[in-house]
Amino acid sequence: MNILVLGAGQLARMMSLEGAPLNLNVRAYDVGSKKIIHPLTLEDFNQTLEQAISLVDVITSEFEHIPDDVLTLCCQSGKFYPGKAAIKTGGDRSIEKALLDTTGVPSAPYKLITEKQHLLDAVPLLGLPLVIKTCQAGYDGKGQWRLKSLEQLDSVWDEMAGFIASGTQTLPHTIIAEKMIPFDREVSVIGVRDKSGNVKTYPVTENQHTNGVLTLSLAAAMDDNIQQQAIDAFNKLAASMDYVGVLAIEFFEVAGTLMVNEIAPRVHNSGHWTQQGTACSQFENHLRAVSGLPMGDTGIQKPSVMINVLGQASISTQVLEIADVKSHWYGKEQKVGRKMGHINVSAENNLALGKKLAQLADILPEHDYPGVRSMAERLLQS
Repeated sequence: MNILVLGAGQLARMMSLEGAPLNLNVRAYDVGSKKIIHPLTLEDFNQTLEQAISLVDVITSEFEHIPDDVLTLCCQSGKFYPGKAAIKTGGDRSIEKALLDTTGVPSAPYKLITEKQHLLDAVPLLGLPLVIKTCQAGYDGKGQWRLKSLEQLDSVWDEMAGFIASGTQTLPHTIIAEKMIPFDREVSVIGVRDKSGNVKTYPVTENQHTNGVLTLSLAAAMDDNIQQQAIDAFNKLAASMDYVGVLAIEFFEVAGTLMVNEIAPRVHNSGHWTQQGTACSQFENHLRAVSGLPMGDTGIQKPSVMINVLGQASISTQVLEIADVKSHWYGKEQKVGRKMGHINVSAENNLALGKKLAQLADILPEHDYPGVRSMAERLLQS
């Protein structure tokens, strides 16, 4: 079976690696160059998008920010999963918030902003400080502001106004102001839904971010109440969108209650641990779902941690001397802060996992890999 992935980054690369044993042949559409390429070899197939669509059995996506005309063309083929509406939801926070309101899934109180008066109204409505985000084009902490005092309002608005003005009549730009939530921790759930509406979810992971970018995810035993809240939210949102494939939901945990932070209609960074900690990874399960194959087991086999490699050209080969540690590289040009790869580590129990992380912390510099040592210490004390 032949599959076309919209987007040619690391997620398409990992889908290709997972698809090959199932005889699922993945090609990727590079949205920037408009070329059809092999996501591993980068071979150019010299095909137009229209030609590629006609030659594949299934179309899916690795990211949300895809031009509307491309989404429309793919949807018209009847081969595209999870569908245009789901991708649009993940790529626009205003649509995402409307979905959360409709389904009754909790999230932070908010106000949409297209003019300065809306921002002025948001202050008494939501209170300070405010978290302000672009509804479109924001990711990994980009396109965000913090309004902590009224003295900042004019300067923050000037920056916001530039983004709003850069929109067009067909692609308007909007901004959302949210009440700042004093959360206890950030968690996420990855789930998969097939064409018949059957659902499987992976265990909830605890995530650590640095400067708005995910640096580490822990998959280990989680409180049953938290797990059930995450599953309930997944079921409501996936059913509402008639979703097919892997869907990720990021949450804030506040005193034992989950509030949605973001929805990602695709395989997700916080699910990379599934390559090692489960029998069937998120990448394989996504391909299975969109291809009409039976979904694989999502149960955790070993407690696991995923560590992002950000902006590093390489890592010490010493990490591979530690049992059950694997590195995954994306083949990207090195840039500061860029996701270059990730490291997965697993163990039989939390204590053993803590020992392995402590070994990694002695190899990986803290300023490049924040949180590894503190997570090791926490697991060693559990």
